[in-house]
Amino acid sequence: MLARSKTLALGSMLMTALWLTPALALEEDEKKEMGQFIREYLLENPEVMLEVQAALEAKQHSQRLEQAGQAVAANHDAIFNSQDDVALGNPDGDVTVVEFFDYNCGYCKRALADMEKVLATDPKVRFILKELPILGPDSLDAHRVSNAVRLIAPEKYGDFHRALLGSTGTATEESAIEVAATLGISEADIRKSMAENPNDQLVRDAYTLATNLGVTGTPTYIVGNEALFGAVGDDALQEKIANVRACGKSTC
Repeated sequence: MLARSKTLALGSMLMTALWLTPALALEEDEKKEMGQFIREYLLENPEVMLEVQAALEAKQHSQRLEQAGQAVAANHDAIFNSQDDVALGNPDGDVTVVEFFDYNCGYCKRALADMEKVLATDPKVRFILKELPILGPDSLDAHRVSNAVRLIAPEKYGDFHRALLGSTGTATEESAIEVAATLGISEADIRKSMAENPNDQLVRDAYTLATNLGVTGTPTYIVGNEALFGAVGDDALQEKIANVRACGKSTC
């Protein structure tokens, strides 16, 4: 409590100095005296810097969420109604969850169980998978195969997604083709589709959308009007889903 009071006192002194400076410019010796006071205070109370850092991080997080919320509204159709995405769960669900993912993202692999739990416990959820290959050439190649699977056999995409994301090791073109083969999709058909339907523009569109939303990593979820950054867990997802049902927003 004492440290808090000292912090407020220091803040008040600094604000007073800044307020008065335009009208009553400080003399050089006064500037030095104030600078020395601030230095001594911070050395004696270094925890103040932790408070400042925490406040800065909280402010930046709040600004990021605000930017994402505005971007969700501005890019609603691209997020929730793109014909290039596959939705699992209830196609007519009353709440939609969107997940940006990369097949080589370790956090996405662990978060696969969160998606499965949400879908298993809530039959009214529509879960959109939005591909965002950001982890290098292998990811790009794996996602090209994934796009081919979507075009050739969209009904098998969910099983393909679960198998590839749930696998160990690096997802590559070869490993993705092997997964597709286990589902009865031939390598020849995959390669033909990739040649005829390159997904370069889809990837560029995904990058643009992610940039607009402030997405810098995977997984990132969109629920209602909010972006959730990172593998937040199924409890957090279900809480946001419940809020959307209750008040139409992810935070009531």
